[in-house]
Amino acid sequence: MLRVHVSMKFTNEPLKRTPVVLYLDTNPEHPVRGNTDRNGTALFDLPPASGKVVINGVSRYHGRIEGDIDISLWSPTDADAVDEYGSPGGGAGGSVAYPGMQTRTLKVNEREVQTDSEGYLVNLDDWSEGFVRAEAEYEGLVLTDETWEVIRFLRDFYEQHGVQANVREIIRHFSKLWGPEPGSNHHLHAIFPRGGPQKQGNRLAGLLRTKGEH
Repeated sequence: MLRVHVSMKFTNEPLKRTPVVLYLDTNPEHPVRGNTDRNGTALFDLPPASGKVVINGVSRYHGRIEGDIDISLWSPTDADAVDEYGSPGGGAGGSVAYPGMQTRTLKVNEREVQTDSEGYLVNLDDWSEGFVRAEAEYEGLVLTDETWEVIRFLRDFYEQHGVQANVREIIRHFSKLWGPEPGSNHHLHAIFPRGGPQKQGNRLAGLLRTKGEH
């Protein structure tokens, strides 16, 4: 059972009778809808998944969806925390183009996005969930809850620390979250067979090429 608790910051007052919508990464076209009760809690009978929580039309949380999720708002209509694509903060990623770069064009939601020959974004601000799906399809990768969780972790880590997570940090995080075997280097490379989380993962997360594992 998933419980989404929505309250106001400082006062801790529950936000009652408020629409809560879940967009699961594996089935975003069919959102799951609910409303908070008098205690500010929306209940969903769902197995653990990966996705985002939208309240009053604004993305408030993204990541693993299970158990209790607490969301505090400055006001019922504030739009902080994550941007329209479900990525933290948005930002001005800029271009990573260099002389002689070989590029290709990827169709993302009727829009053309440029990547280099390996699939890394030329303009980092072109990242979106649509890009993940389009690039994964191009690379023949089936997206699962696990792949989405790693992609979101990589983006969150970069947003919080200003650097990309190294292999040890990725393994440490997912070993705690999933357990030693599912969070192991071997399993993470099975999830991202074309270079592991530091290559294929960062590529899908819209981050930079690294000198990590190959």
